[in-house]
Amino acid sequence: MIEQETTGEKLARSLIGHGVDTVFGIPGAHMYDFNDALYGRRDALRFIHTRHEQGAGYMAYGYAKSTGRPGVYTVVPGPGVLNSGAALCTAYGANAPVLCVTGNIMSHLIGQGRGQLHELPDQLGMLRSFIKGAQRINHPSDVSPVMAGLFTQMLSGRRGPVAVEAPWDVFGKKGPAEEPAIGGANVSPAIDSDAIAAAAALIAKARNPLIMVGGGAIDAAAEIAELAERLQAPVTAHRSGKGILPDDHPLSLDFVAAFQHWKRADLLIGIGSRLELQYMRWRWAPDGVKVIRIDIDPTEMVRLKPDVGVVADAATGTHALLAALSAARPAARQDEFRDLKAKARAEYSVVQPQLAYLDAIRASLPRDGFFVEEVSQMGFAARFGFPVYRPRQYVTCGYQDNLGFGYDTALGVKVAHPDKAVVSVSGDGGFLFGLQEMATAVHHRINVVAIVFNNSAYGNVLRDQLQAYQGRFIGSDLTNPDFVKLAESFGLRGYRATSPEALKRTLAQALDLDAPALIEVPVEKGSEASPWPFIHPAPPAGP
Repeated sequence: MIEQETTGEKLARSLIGHGVDTVFGIPGAHMYDFNDALYGRRDALRFIHTRHEQGAGYMAYGYAKSTGRPGVYTVVPGPGVLNSGAALCTAYGANAPVLCVTGNIMSHLIGQGRGQLHELPDQLGMLRSFIKGAQRINHPSDVSPVMAGLFTQMLSGRRGPVAVEAPWDVFGKKGPAEEPAIGGANVSPAIDSDAIAAAAALIAKARNPLIMVGGGAIDAAAEIAELAERLQAPVTAHRSGKGILPDDHPLSLDFVAAFQHWKRADLLIGIGSRLELQYMRWRWAPDGVKVIRIDIDPTEMVRLKPDVGVVADAATGTHALLAALSAARPAARQDEFRDLKAKARAEYSVVQPQLAYLDAIRASLPRDGFFVEEVSQMGFAARFGFPVYRPRQYVTCGYQDNLGFGYDTALGVKVAHPDKAVVSVSGDGGFLFGLQEMATAVHHRINVVAIVFNNSAYGNVLRDQLQAYQGRFIGSDLTNPDFVKLAESFGLRGYRATSPEALKRTLAQALDLDAPALIEVPVEKGSEASPWPFIHPAPPAGP
């Protein structure tokens, strides 16, 4: 007799076959047969249940962003999917491989508009409008090809989130057991040798190149370091690319220092980057600057047309470029770049108290620890003021800037890296978006240290209203709980630190606990200096 498996069991087997070891989520009626399959495979698939669907999505995002491996979560259809939509939106913006597993109403009622539990008029269409792909499993025999296709789509080219749904009645339907087909990244495109030769020719003429790296270059750290050293060219990053070249490397520049180099640059080499810094934040380019781009996404060559575009993954493309370069090397420029860094640090050290607190965190966070930013005054300043030494260890939400993503994301990072220190840095406004996940941290012993900077405001909004709207502030002042007591009520260890030195000591103590913890840092409302002059610097004055 042929062994039979439910659709839910086939899905669980497919996840295991694709190397998934953790699923975040919340069980629900539409998903019971899948939830039961997770129970049956609990020796291979850890299920971490959360207190909100958005938390599940962001934990999967943190898992994916910090590892490069797929992060998977499951929620009920309709409101569950919508509640997790911000996390999918973040994953799309930050090119993270996240898979949402959800359900739908009974097969024969889809599209009928009968008002069934959790019904949406077109859930697949809604998902397809803002993620990389979404498919439905209509029968147990669909599981293997659909899942293999989604994993291939998720991991190929520019990575991004996908979703799979199955109707309520299909999850429990049985079919013959079989080994699942396994999807994965497609082979990288063949590299255009003419484009490589043209790029090498531009490099041969350049005297002041600048290398800009983004999230697409995370797996090309060695090649980028060699390129920088061969050219004696500085490397900079905005957020996702931080740590690809360690910030203490002689050729690494934070982007404040890099802006000064940019003023005289004659060549920009963008690797796995949208070049957001140069063309959206700096909003100015030196006369005659040439642009080379290496990117896996061919449409990037249309969105921002370079002088030379190389369609390739970052490691392969950079390796090909290195092979085409002349053996001659320019004179060492480390002293020059060291001076640029020192001058930049002196300039942005006025961003207080943020920089003093970030220095305190860096002093206590191990070199291989993870820093999860937030949309907050500390997060904005950290983009240029927090040194990072390895790829993936600065976890960001990318261009979506989703307020409240940080703590939940940090929990996913810690699940993926249980032996590494993980610090979440939030403002009071953002932290309350996901505070209920402190219960998840305690229940599953996810030992993240949350640092909450409490200025009783949506700080950036308040500053803008005070400065640009003559103090007519609305909706930006906040009433908060006692964060230490709140943390303790969930079972976390709570601390309060009132100075950078106190934070340095307290963070070291909290990390040594190896338990979930929270540190509240009170900050006087409106006292933080603006980081924006360094993120959006004014173009140089004309002659």
